Amino acid sequence: MANKLIDLIDKYYEDKHNERDKEHFYITDAGKCLRAVYFSMKGYPKKAKEGRALRIFDRGDIIHQRIMSVLFAIPEVRVVASEIDIPSKELFHGRADAIISIDGKLYIVEIKSSGDFKFRKLEEPEEAHKKQIQLYMHYFKVPQGIVIYENKNTQEMKEFEEVYNPELCKKIISEFEELKYQIENEIIPPIPLNLKEQRDQGKIPWECEYCDFKEECDKIEKNS
Repeated sequence: MANKLIDLIDKYYEDKHNERDKEHFYITDAGKCLRAVYFSMKGYPKKAKEGRALRIFDRGDIIHQRIMSVLFAIPEVRVVASEIDIPSKELFHGRADAIISIDGKLYIVEIKSSGDFKFRKLEEPEEAHKKQIQLYMHYFKVPQGIVIYENKNTQEMKEFEEVYNPELCKKIISEFEELKYQIENEIIPPIPLNLKEQRDQGKIPWECEYCDFKEECDKIEKNS
């Protein structure tokens, strides 16, 4: 018997996943392989994601909504803004989860969810999440931020405070300005050095293994 309803649910998630505007960089691109971002922006064919994987991503949105509702209810926290877009005409598009005030001090807040194995190893924010919150601090001119994680399996939480790092933001913005030039001039970026070194040693980095554009990337490397 065909799964009529499940198939329709999966199609909904797949269509939603493919709706993303390819004309702009997003804050969430910070920390990704720049070649993968290039492929996405240029509309290269990508590996289809299963409905189950997309539903897992959606679960993160539900966690975000629940935590935000709690922040609004805490007397000691003043939510200055939520789901706030960065200023227009910037290199990136993006929406910060929240700007809050505690004891008169402003913070950018980013809410993340994590599986149990990865959560237990967290001693600082993931590198991509560090870059993302740094860019939000940069564009909103808020000098500190908090990345908060919830364990999807146990609902345990961890938080990490970050201080604005102008040099890191300058580096990230410079890399994406270069990527913009490469996109406009049909120049495929190289594989990031840390991934290239692993591949040269015969290892397959997990970032490559699960990349939507692994097949396209492998073709280019094979022919180079």
